[in-house]
Amino acid sequence: MIKIYHNNRCSKSRCGLEVLEKSGKDFEVIKYLENVPTKKELIKLIEMLNIKPIDLVRKNEAIWKSNFKGKDLTNDAIVNAMIEHPKLIERPIVINGNKAVIGRPPELILDII
Repeated sequence: MIKIYHNNRCSKSRCGLEVLEKSGKDFEVIKYLENVPTKKELIKLIEMLNIKPIDLVRKNEAIWKSNFKGKDLTNDAIVNAMIEHPKLIERPIVINGNKAVIGRPPELILDII
């Protein structure tokens, strides 16, 4: 089943959700701010996206700027920061089987559904 890691307060995430709704396919919405992924789940997402942990971080968030920007962080420390502060996780993330994409722009979601 298709899954979307979604934050309703984010316009890009809402656009990604709209893409899925218009597709007519079944999908599951994961409100990741309420149901924070485990470390194992987040690492798997990063692997599926084929990116480095830093590439999943929202670097313009105040939390990042005040606590982490400019520091030499390990991948593990970056993953832990996203778990501790899930608002730092880029969104939306859509998973379909063994494929995943960050829906920025939302049209990228069409490539995997």
